[in-house]
Amino acid sequence: MENAQLISLSRQMALQRQMDVVANNMANVNTTGFKAEKVLFEQYVMPIARDRDFPSQDQPLSYVQDWATLHDLSGGPINQTGNPLDMALNGDGFFAVQTAGGERWTKSGAFQIDSSGTLVDLSGNPVLGEGGPIQFSPDETGITIGANGSITTSAGIKGKLRVVEFPNAQALTREGSNLYAGGTPGPNTGTTVVQGAIERSNVTGVSEMAEMIRVTRSYESIAQIMQRQDEMRQSAIQRLGAASV
Repeated sequence: MENAQLISLSRQMALQRQMDVVANNMANVNTTGFKAEKVLFEQYVMPIARDRDFPSQDQPLSYVQDWATLHDLSGGPINQTGNPLDMALNGDGFFAVQTAGGERWTKSGAFQIDSSGTLVDLSGNPVLGEGGPIQFSPDETGITIGANGSITTSAGIKGKLRVVEFPNAQALTREGSNLYAGGTPGPNTGTTVVQGAIERSNVTGVSEMAEMIRVTRSYESIAQIMQRQDEMRQSAIQRLGAASV
């Protein structure tokens, strides 16, 4: 396969990865606390074009490589709901929840109380306070969450939500159910809790749709270039074959 086709193929593979990311962003435009992702590309230089048999000097070839996926951790709009169990984070922090695989982190503060009186997320994972899962008894009323995450009810002080921040949040790995894993959690230094509100997704539907159209057109354009390369090669083979007869 010729160099031009190899380079075009590398770009198509990168665009396919980018389309997957854009499609995932679009699918979560209404997901509470969802953070968009972006693909970071880099140039991969092949130092020697070994298949060139021309007398001219070897030339480096530049390929496209999707190097990493970045989290867009900018804040989404905060909408008031009036539900005392809905909580939004104003800042860089994450809520901590307990899953079967260990502690995980989330920006989604749409919580509820399960049948055992435990504060859980929408997937049923217990929300962690500084002392572990947060429990409520059936007769408790007037749940109040302070800006620092402190929890009080008619029974008095119940504890404090565990809100963590990360020195390098890009090291987090996205998992299903709007959860993140990994990273080295640190103490909360400036994130505040807003009760009775949720943080919406930071995905802008119009921007993602425009990006999807741009990626689609780029993919189609490269496919046309590769087709023309095929036609040129076939034409050259036919002419060389006719000349040798």
